[in-house]
Amino acid sequence: MAEYSSILLEKAVDELAKLPGIGRKTALRLALHLLGEEKTTTEMLTQALSNMRKNIVLCRHCYNISDSDICSICSNPKRDNGLLCVVADMRDVMAIERTSSFNGVYHVLGGVIDPINGVSPNDLKIKELVERSIREEFREIILALPATIEGDTTNYYIFKMLKHFKGDITVIAKGISVGDALEFADEVTLGRSITNRVPFN
Repeated sequence: MAEYSSILLEKAVDELAKLPGIGRKTALRLALHLLGEEKTTTEMLTQALSNMRKNIVLCRHCYNISDSDICSICSNPKRDNGLLCVVADMRDVMAIERTSSFNGVYHVLGGVIDPINGVSPNDLKIKELVERSIREEFREIILALPATIEGDTTNYYIFKMLKHFKGDITVIAKGISVGDALEFADEVTLGRSITNRVPFN
């Protein structure tokens, strides 16, 4: 006996279940919820997802997600352009922004060095970071990468690549537990880690 009375519903559940953290039961609940809503609700959702996928780009300065060539952080004249925070991905930018403890700009690497999973320095925006450190006048570069072996390896690699840099190179304080991603840290702990950063050595 078929689990679903509708192949269209089953296909929708299959697609929703591919999303991270969504099992088939949750996917079915979401699909049935959308099915019970007004058609315009589902149309607005699909349109929003389609527009996001088609139109979001990477900022050509910091490589964060953006609706235009230059993101709203890089183009904000109130941000401190002498303070650069290096993060692994866009989720870390969101996490730090939620703390309201940082008013500088960012550089998004696109991950961390992870040889086991085939991620090398050439796969990340490290070369671009080095070029920015030469081209732009930063007084401090903050390394705010995950407190993992891969994050520490990436910190060390970047530190070696920035030998020419005359300003301060700091790392966020260890208020973040070892093995934790920034996005899962509570805002107070993450905010204190940014505020109480220490020299990298």
